[in-house]
Amino acid sequence: MKPLEGLLVVEFGIYLAAPSAGLKLADLGARVIKIEPPGRGEPCRHLAIKHLFVGRDSLLFHTINRNKESYAANLKDPGDLEKVKRLLARADVLTHNFRPGTMEKFGLGWNEVRQLNPRLVYAEISGYGAEGPWRNKPGQDLLAQSVSGLTWLSGDAGAPPTPMGIAVADILCGSHLLQGILAALLRRSKTGRGAHVEVSLLESVLDFQFEVLTTHLNDGGRPPQRARRGNAHAYLAAPYGVYATADGYLALAMGSLDRLAKLIDCEELERFTGSEDGFAHRDEIMEILARHLAQRTTAEWLALLEPADVWCAEVLDYPRLVAHEGFRVLKMDQQVELAGGSKIRTLRCPIRIDGERLTSPRPAPAAGEHNEIIDKELLDA
Repeated sequence: MKPLEGLLVVEFGIYLAAPSAGLKLADLGARVIKIEPPGRGEPCRHLAIKHLFVGRDSLLFHTINRNKESYAANLKDPGDLEKVKRLLARADVLTHNFRPGTMEKFGLGWNEVRQLNPRLVYAEISGYGAEGPWRNKPGQDLLAQSVSGLTWLSGDAGAPPTPMGIAVADILCGSHLLQGILAALLRRSKTGRGAHVEVSLLESVLDFQFEVLTTHLNDGGRPPQRARRGNAHAYLAAPYGVYATADGYLALAMGSLDRLAKLIDCEELERFTGSEDGFAHRDEIMEILARHLAQRTTAEWLALLEPADVWCAEVLDYPRLVAHEGFRVLKMDQQVELAGGSKIRTLRCPIRIDGERLTSPRPAPAAGEHNEIIDKELLDA
């Protein structure tokens, strides 16, 4: 039995942030019902990465919405809205990531829905919070990264602002929403009361930077200084970074400079021995390491450094990662078969409980696919 079996989640989420939380709730055993507009469904069905579609819907939609049900309802139609309200009266959790004020227009804001169901956990995502000058800005991942300062941490010194190449704000925010939901459900088990859980893309991506923003707030407000080459962390000392080798790349984490100099037989590096040298002479040290490490292959350096417990790793691309035994042994991928027989390979939930990997081979639903079932099981009772 999965830990959330028996919980009913009604998801109004679109695109990535709230649906990613719903994905994890479903992986953990909850019944997750997406409320979608009739016909075209929610807009993520038409948002493609690399223009990849499976049937009528984007591969992205299938990735983020597997193991859910779909209920098509026009919230502007009084009859459909009444059905949705009856569904919410039976639900344990509601999630959405509309702009502030949108759910209230339909009479589905927190203050209205709590009257229908005092035990409901009402969980919502905004872009920048419910107040302030950014309240109505589009809650989009790249925009949230851009205003948060995050883009000045990646890339080398002299490079333009560099966003992370994944929807980090969306996925982090979905994880934070999930944490808030689980905490609220735990409290409800003790008190019987529902809760209003609020997170935002901006707050999530700020929290993501809690180490470096705390540093900024306590070092006189100085901006981050990225290394000239091989930057991996704007606030950490050399040797922390990524270096080209004779045939690839090697990542070096924090470690003793004088010990490293001896292990790799780099005389030029031996004069940097103090704990402050890695900060005070970071760029010079990283230049020396770059020249030295380029002389031998990645495998040769790993054979030398790993037995000495130096924190290092080969830098892999996706093809080499998924072919590696280190990836295969995790059994992170799973196959999902769609109604028409098409199959997609995707990732499972990363959580294991009592040694069990949480997989969910059910595909993402077609828009409105489960209306008849939900009407009969939940609304006609």
